[in-house]
Amino acid sequence: MREVDAYARLAGVYDAFVVDPCFALWAEFLDDLFVTDPARVASVLDLCCGTGWMDAELISRGYRTVGLDASAPMLDRARERLGPDAVLVHATLPDLPVAGPFDAAISTYDGFNYLTRGDLGTTLGRLAAVIRPDGWLAFDLHAEAMLQLAAANSPIEGLWDERPYAITYDVDMAERTCLSRVALTDDVGAFTEEHRQFIHDDATVRGALAAAGFDRVAILDDYTLTPAGPETLRATWVARRSIPVD
Repeated sequence: MREVDAYARLAGVYDAFVVDPCFALWAEFLDDLFVTDPARVASVLDLCCGTGWMDAELISRGYRTVGLDASAPMLDRARERLGPDAVLVHATLPDLPVAGPFDAAISTYDGFNYLTRGDLGTTLGRLAAVIRPDGWLAFDLHAEAMLQLAAANSPIEGLWDERPYAITYDVDMAERTCLSRVALTDDVGAFTEEHRQFIHDDATVRGALAAAGFDRVAILDDYTLTPAGPETLRATWVARRSIPVD
């Protein structure tokens, strides 16, 4: 079984195999936040945009988006979904080769969990430079409960489209990392991909946001207005770019 780079072969089956049907609900949650802004949110930077699901949902609600992702195959899928006029950028965070200002930036489906602690801080600092004052930053992260769940539930095996798959998790509780290994068969043959995620604690994320110049931070339970708690698997972070003081 051939091992390939993350999201190289998985990109071809990602929408059917990986994605859960949550993007419309997440976009509705974000839209409900953004419409409260009297300055109006029109432009959104979608970080780790993958195959463009969130961009499609936001565009359908009247927003202009720029999508950025580290995987060229995933961006190819996004281009198919969004059309030739979509603005898509191939870059790996913390590189951020985009010009602002944006009214908001988002990252969904645990994209920021792929960043080390240092890269998370650098990414947030660079985001502050391309988001307008009082603009929005919303992203989700796997929370503590997800780390515990992954440690207790390896491997996961089953059938996808009548083809066997296996997902195993190697969790390092001390380092707060989770190495997941996906073994799957696509139309070409069998392959495996490795994905390393960093489960950042709340204090680390709060500190990085403050250092980057974000305030009014809320930690919510999976794109709802319910505050995150001990059983939260996916925490949704919402913050605002600080307003300069004259």
